[in-house]
Amino acid sequence: MSKLHVKKGDEVMIISGKDKGKKGKVLEISPSEGKVIVEGRNMVTKHVKPRRQGQLGGIVKAEGAIYACKVMPVCPKCDKPTRVGHKIDGDKKVRVCKKCGAAL
Repeated sequence: MSKLHVKKGDEVMIISGKDKGKKGKVLEISPSEGKVIVEGRNMVTKHVKPRRQGQLGGIVKAEGAIYACKVMPVCPKCDKPTRVGHKIDGDKKVRVCKKCGAAL
């Protein structure tokens, strides 16, 4: 299992692709694939069949997975995309912004 530099609930900015420069919240992460799903970004169309009687099928828009290397966490203090650093705070290891030093 590989670790990712982003966690579920992080605010991230997409740094490449069709949604470059846009921000969103991480909904899901998949460390085994190295991918994340960002809220409202990388929208794809899915063709859905009705599964139960009375349920409608059709074309549905949903968020697609993005490689984690294509997103950067956004610092809540300086509001800029940043790399993640680590700092020991007492007995806990804390993620910090490399630009301003604020805790992520």
